[in-house]
Order: sequence, then C-alpha cells, then structure tokens
Amino acid sequence: MNDNRRNVLFLCTGNSCRSQMAEAIVNARIGDQWEASSAGTKPAGYVHPYAVRALAEIGIEHAGESRHVDEFRDINFDLVVTVCDSAAEECPVWLGQGRRVHLGFPDPAKATGTDEEIMGVFRRVRDDIARQIIGLLNNHTTG
Repeated sequence: MNDNRRNVLFLCTGNSCRSQMAEAIVNARIGDQWEASSAGTKPAGYVHPYAVRALAEIGIEHAGESRHVDEFRDINFDLVVTVCDSAAEECPVWLGQGRRVHLGFPDPAKATGTDEEIMGVFRRVRDDIARQIIGLLNNHTTG
C-alpha cells in the first residue's frame, strides 16, 4: 500500500458486485487520497459482468478479481467498509484495527428481468455506492 494515501477495504460476501464497484469507483475518483481494495467472506471467484458494464458506462475500466478477506490479514486498513449485511455480521474480528463502518446496499446480482431492467438495478446500486462511499471517505479524510 502507498504510504501517501489512506487505505480502505470494501467487504462483501461474494466480492463480485458491490465491493468491486466501490473499489473501482474510489480508485478512479479519489485514488490520490485513498487506495481501495475489496474482498469477500465467501468470494464468488469472479467479478459480475453487469458490474463491469455498469462501471464502464461511467468511464471506469475495472479488471478486479474476487478475493477472500484472509488475503488481507496482514494489512492495517485505515477504514473497513462492509457493503452488505451478511459481511457486516461475518466480518472477522482482526479487521477491527482501524475504523469499521457499515453501508448496506441491495444486491444487484439478485435482479431479474430483461437485460435493461437488470442493468437499471446495477446502475442504481453503482450510483448509490458512488455517492455514499465518496461522501463517507471525504468526511473520514477531513473529520
């Protein structure tokens, strides 16, 4: 991790949608202040194609990989943000070194319908993540 930036870990269960979008958005928009990573308590093993598409629509190329939270055991994060209720409950105790915050978002991977309806759900979650996470990190930097 870069010593000039604070580091944040986004934690979800599958690490395929919400935490991946949060990681990519932070690194793209405020990567000069924060270095973001993401992980899952039970990683899916892939990044959801709709999440990649939703990010591409706002100009963010993301080639992340689904990772298990244990890979980050030796890193002292300034902030850990759980983005799903299950991960908030399953968050390992050792991740409590820094500050821990929960911001729950609906799981877009559960969306059903046409391609456009599913993309609509991913867009809404992406936009909510961008607004709330950037706000949280900006307040954490100054506050």
